[in-house]
Amino acid sequence: MSGTGKVAEKGESKEMSMVVKPQTDSGTHPEDYQEIIDFIDNYYAGRKDALIQVLHTAQEIYGYLPLELQKVVAEKLDVPLSKVSGVVSFYSFFSTKPRGKYTIRVCLGTACYVRGGKKLVDHLIKKLGIEIGDTTPDRLYTFEIARCIGACGLAPALMINDDVYKQMTPAKVDKLLAELEKGETS
Repeated sequence: MSGTGKVAEKGESKEMSMVVKPQTDSGTHPEDYQEIIDFIDNYYAGRKDALIQVLHTAQEIYGYLPLELQKVVAEKLDVPLSKVSGVVSFYSFFSTKPRGKYTIRVCLGTACYVRGGKKLVDHLIKKLGIEIGDTTPDRLYTFEIARCIGACGLAPALMINDDVYKQMTPAKVDKLLAELEKGETS
């Protein structure tokens, strides 16, 4: 991950020389991941069994897990990149794409589905202008579905981050989004 541009040779003008920071596939520089490197060094050095904990922390710090960050984690924990990428792709909690400030998850378990969950999904697709799994361009919302959030008696339900909202309708969704945009809700 290291590299430099042409370095001035004897007799060359210093204006011609330049040091180029090595850039990763995601457009970041390796030192941008210093916080997770320090975290691993301080708490999990040499602990291959700490992969999931480290990935959770990395996602909390950076918001998502791009390939270059996965490479750093693999290198620091001395595990194959394929194992890191396999864990990231297996668990739905992890994301390889930037996420919004608010993650909206509409429950589509049986109770929520029959009580209007699909209408909420259709409404949010139109309202947010994105598809399931996408993030709005302003990175305010990420939109997902959940197979069941365990709130069947509250159907149709949705979650925004860790908060559950019960008996939702498209009108209630609009009101909730307006409150979020004003900063009145968590």
